Amino acid sequence: MSTEKQLPSTRTTELDSICLRAEVIPVVTIERLEDAIPLGRALVEGGLAVIELTLRTDCALEALKRMNEALPRACVGAGTVLTPAQYRQAEQAGADFVVTPGATDTLYRYGVSSPVPMLPGVATVSELMAGWQYGYRRFKFFPAEASGGVAALKSFAAPIPEARFCPTGGITMDNAESYLALPNVMCVGGSWITPKKLIDAEDWDGIRELARQVADRFHH
Repeated sequence: MSTEKQLPSTRTTELDSICLRAEVIPVVTIERLEDAIPLGRALVEGGLAVIELTLRTDCALEALKRMNEALPRACVGAGTVLTPAQYRQAEQAGADFVVTPGATDTLYRYGVSSPVPMLPGVATVSELMAGWQYGYRRFKFFPAEASGGVAALKSFAAPIPEARFCPTGGITMDNAESYLALPNVMCVGGSWITPKKLIDAEDWDGIRELARQVADRFHH
């Protein structure tokens, strides 16, 4: 029992220290391995040092490894982790944290014993309660806009005020502020900071400038 009691406080502290470094976390998909380091560098130089790299492409794990090695100031996590096997691969690639779009009992069980903290995805109060029994107190709210957005998060706060969230999915420069104003929101995640057309064009200056605009506007 003692380990279960330790999990919430240590894990929650680890996730807080990551999420509180950045009010906006860029959610990045890398199609070409050679884009990883310049893209990561542009984000960090723009002021966004916490990056979620989705495991949606064949080169994602290698991209994560390279980004971590080349950017010691960055905190790079693995997103779209669906199974314990992927979780294990993310650990081996040096991920600082793991993010899941939803969560299963097997993922929760694996996450409890992993040295790498997990931010599990939830969309409903029932899913939140499932994570709660494993000791989780910090969650990704996904897909945020489609699952009720700001109104849903306000409703979550009444029965479970200790839970805090990183909403992702449909977050933009225009609506991020309304999420960040909620007391139970730590940060938001978004892919709008790294548009595919800028990555395809290798426009790292453009991405650096977008990151700077976001950092200036939202980071206090």
